[in-house]
Amino acid sequence: MKTIDLNADVGELPGLAEVEETLLGIVTSVSVACGGHAGDAASMERVVRAAMAHGVAVGAHPSYPDREGFGRRTMRITLEEVTAAVASQVADFLEVARLCGARLAHVKPHGALYNAAARDEALARAIADGVARVAPGVLLVGLAGSVMLQGFSEQGFPFAGEAFADRGYEPDGTLTPRGRPGALKATPAEAAEQALSIAAQGEVAASDGARIPVGARTICLHSDTPGAAEFAREVAARLREAGIEIRPL
Repeated sequence: MKTIDLNADVGELPGLAEVEETLLGIVTSVSVACGGHAGDAASMERVVRAAMAHGVAVGAHPSYPDREGFGRRTMRITLEEVTAAVASQVADFLEVARLCGARLAHVKPHGALYNAAARDEALARAIADGVARVAPGVLLVGLAGSVMLQGFSEQGFPFAGEAFADRGYEPDGTLTPRGRPGALKATPAEAAEQALSIAAQGEVAASDGARIPVGARTICLHSDTPGAAEFAREVAARLREAGIEIRPL
């Protein structure tokens, strides 16, 4: 039987608490904002405890130190500054996780840091170096098929390729930048169709119509996507109807 992890990025916006509670009843893993782009100790604890109640695996979601831009702006900082920022954020998350009695299941970069590392192996290694300072050997999650995974591997980390149900793809396998046509899937049915293609065929349709390979072990849904709960329900239902088991990494 084919299996896939279904994950969501959470703890990012106070107004999404109700949506996140619904998502926690559907997904199998979550990546929790840990202060770089959003979140604080209180929001981390709230989400971690809720995830534990639902039996959902929890991971840290570090970013560029850019709360003003929600971590979606590329920052001109040094690799050492990236390493330090990631280490600090993951350490903050670990402190909350230990307080709650939770295990750190993975670390996944957020936003602009994620997208930049998908194209820049040195940046990916800097992210891994930051994680190594506080959580050596933890599973790292990055864009399937990208050099980010190679960078993680070179630093000695296990890794999992990730694909996206609710985002568009470019012909080179990167995500269509937000703000461009097709960057976000318009309906739950479209997201579910893409998720099924990823899990069953290992491919997605790019913006030019080409089918590109995507070797993913986990599929992401964003909690701030309009209608995120409906997207998640439809994605999970389509996967299960196709005989694909949803389980954490």
